[in-house]
Amino acid sequence: MKRGVKKHSSPTGVLRIISGKWRGRKLAVIDVEGLRPTTDRTKETLYNWLMPYLTDSSCLDMFAGSGSLGLEALSRYAAHVTFIEQNKAACEVIRTNLKTLSVSADAAVVLHGDALTLSAKLQNNFNIIFIDPPFNQGLVAKSISQLVAAELVNSGSLIYIECERENANYAVPANWQCIKDKQTQQVSSRVFQVTALNQD
Repeated sequence: MKRGVKKHSSPTGVLRIISGKWRGRKLAVIDVEGLRPTTDRTKETLYNWLMPYLTDSSCLDMFAGSGSLGLEALSRYAAHVTFIEQNKAACEVIRTNLKTLSVSADAAVVLHGDALTLSAKLQNNFNIIFIDPPFNQGLVAKSISQLVAAELVNSGSLIYIECERENANYAVPANWQCIKDKQTQQVSSRVFQVTALNQD
C-alpha cells in the first residue's frame, strides 16, 4: 500500500529482532516515503539462509532504511555492519537504536548519503552485502555494477538482493552463483555467492 509523505520524522513504529542475542527486542522506526522494512517472514527466511555465514562476518547494508537487516545481522553475531541510508532522520534512528543496544563504534558505522556514491569510497571487502533498495528506481543493476567496480566483494562473499518481482531479470557477473531464491507475487529474494575473484 502506498503511503503519503509524512510531515514528521519522529519514530512512529517498531521493528522486531527475531533471533540472536537481542531476540524479541523492539526498536523504533520512522514512517517516511520509500522506507519499506523487510517483513519478518522474509527476514526469517533470509537469516535461515545466512545462518552458517554470519558469525564474525563483515556486512554492508547498502539501503539500510530502518536498519532492520543490519541490526538482525549484529544480533546474530556479525562482527561489523556498515549502514548506508539517504534519509537523514532514518540514519539518526539507526544510530539511536545502536546506542540503545550498546553496539560499539567498531561494530557498526552509519553513513548518511547516496548508497552508490558512498559505497564507491569504501575500502574494505564484505562477507555479506544486502541490496534492498526502494522499489521501481532501477537501483539493483546500478548497485551490482558498483560492488564490482569498487571491489567490495571477494571470493565467498554473499550478496542478498530483494526487489520487485517484475524487475527481477537483472544481470549478475558470471562468477556470482545464485544459491537461494524465493519468489512471491510481489517480491523477488535471492542470495548470490561469489565463486571466484576474477570478474568477466
